[in-house]
Formats: sequence, C-alpha cells, structure tokens
Amino acid sequence: MPRSKRARVVHESKTTKKSHKEQTRRLYANIRECVEEYDHLFVFAVDNMRNTYLKDVRTEFADSRLFFGKTKVMAVALGNNPETEAADNLHKLTPYLSGAVGLLFTSRTPESVTSFFDNFRPQDFARAGTEATRSFSIPNGLVYSRAGEIPTEDDEPISHTIEPALRKLGVPTRLVKGKVSLELTEDQEGYQVCREGETLDSRQTTLLKMFGVTSSEFKVDLKAYWTRSTGEVKILEENQGGMEVDA
Repeated sequence: MPRSKRARVVHESKTTKKSHKEQTRRLYANIRECVEEYDHLFVFAVDNMRNTYLKDVRTEFADSRLFFGKTKVMAVALGNNPETEAADNLHKLTPYLSGAVGLLFTSRTPESVTSFFDNFRPQDFARAGTEATRSFSIPNGLVYSRAGEIPTEDDEPISHTIEPALRKLGVPTRLVKGKVSLELTEDQEGYQVCREGETLDSRQTTLLKMFGVTSSEFKVDLKAYWTRSTGEVKILEENQGGMEVDA
C-alpha cells in the first residue's frame, strides 16, 4: 500500500552541517586573532572534566577567550617552531598542548588568573572508572541520610522509600518499624562501599551519590603562560599527559 503524503512533515528551513575542515579553519583563525588582541595566553589542563564547571570558568572570564579544542590544531595555530609561530616564543607553549588541555587568552594580570584557579576547586560526585580518593562505609544500625558523614543530631534517618534501592545495590538493609536498618554481624562495624585507591564501579558511585559523598575535585592546572608585550614564556607546571578531549 503506498504511503500517504498527507501526513508528511515539510521543513521550510534547511541547515548545513559544519564540516570538519570548516571547524578546523575557524579554530585556527580565532586563535591567531586572539594572539594579537590579548595580553596573555595561558595553557591549562583539566582534572575530572565537568562541562558545568567549565561553563562557570567561561562565565568568570567573559572578558577573555577560552579554547578547548583539538590540541594539534591549537599547536599549529600557535606555531610549532620559530618559523611558523604566530608571535615571538609562542612555539615554546606547544610541548604543553597534550592531553585534556585548553587555551585561555586574557588581558587580566597573571597574578589574578592564578589566584582564581588556585581557589576554584568545586567538589562533585565521582564517576565510574575513577579512583576512590577516600574510603566510605555505612555504619551499622539505623541508616541516616549522610551515613555518619555529619553528626547524627544534625542528620535524619533515610526515607523508607529508598530501602528497596539500597537492597538492589547490595546493601543488606531491612525495614524495622518503618525505618531503614543495616544489620550485619557483630564483627562488622559497617557496610564498606569503597576503599581509598580502588577503581569505582557504577554501583559504588550510585551509593556515594545517594549518601551525598563528593569525592571528585574539578581542578584547572595552569601549565604555562605567554606575555605578548615581552614574548616571555613562564612555565608553571611541568607535568604533562592525559586524555585528548575534543571541543
């Protein structure tokens, strides 16, 4: 049976998908333009990448330009050697363009930039596959919403509606007079969710989030910066490496 044409959706506008070459050309051109516009250029690395916090950084530096794209393209835009560099000594920054790194063009003083990032380290919930930065266990007996993370007088018992989810995640709980209780053997002081240094799985990270335990820190490490007026490059961090992240 032929398809009916009466219910066909006709789009009046068409959008052209940006090609990879066009994105590369635009990134290259924007970086070259910023070299001439801003006083300083910082190379930074990101630990525990979170788009939410990266947006906060962009908001804070609304008077600046931040690039988080292909490292090879950024390196070519700055220049891989003195013959191809966009300005004096910029090629000295390219060895630091590896891993989850970006560029920050700004006219703020280096002292104000380093001070901001030294203090900008928001905590977040850990993701599966990351390393536990601390140990966490649920104390035996009545289960509280923060599981001993804060004094019991400042806490409250966890809701009975969450008990099935805890059991599904492997926590040996049961309801006692409408309250969630954790009952283990006498030699066990609590249910061990994770130990410091071990690789977390999705079950563990779900439990950590349920009890409000934040163990991941979003951190921006400034590796080096360049000053346009003098062409000087100052190295701030020697460590390199990580995973390449596309914009």
